[in-house]
Amino acid sequence: MTPENAQQPAVGPRQSIELHSAEALKLLGSVSLGRIVFTQYALPTIRPVNHVLDDGDIIIRTHEGAALTAHTRHADGEGVVVAYEADAINPETHLGWSVVVTGYAHLVTDATEVDRYQTMLRPWVNRAMDYTVRIRPDLITGIRLTPAPEPDGARALAPGTPGTGTVHGPSD
Repeated sequence: MTPENAQQPAVGPRQSIELHSAEALKLLGSVSLGRIVFTQYALPTIRPVNHVLDDGDIIIRTHEGAALTAHTRHADGEGVVVAYEADAINPETHLGWSVVVTGYAHLVTDATEVDRYQTMLRPWVNRAMDYTVRIRPDLITGIRLTPAPEPDGARALAPGTPGTGTVHGPSD
């Protein structure tokens, strides 16, 4: 690795703030790319997909032969349990947010709905996406990554400077 492409470390500590489910869902709806997590051969499998949010449900499109298509096609009435994650985290500052939704995925079978979702959600891969999957959220969690506040009385120290970070006054 050369100095030109060496990754610079993030500056300062971070804190993780839990998001309310409504805010988390709103953030998820602000991006179009996420990752779906489902079980394949009794192990977790993750696939990047694009999505739209429709009345609180996450809509993705899939194709014949996709593992998720097969799982949702053969699922019982409850659907198949999945997790869906999306985020927007700055690679330089490591600030941003991450949202995880857990729920049941079902194939959308109503032709009118399928047509509607085909106009709302264009595939981002060069492949026919003939199936639509709806994820109904049961659990919505999210975090926002922000700079951590400095502790009371702390002062910034240059790297390698000895000291405890305690501020000393003139009477010390």
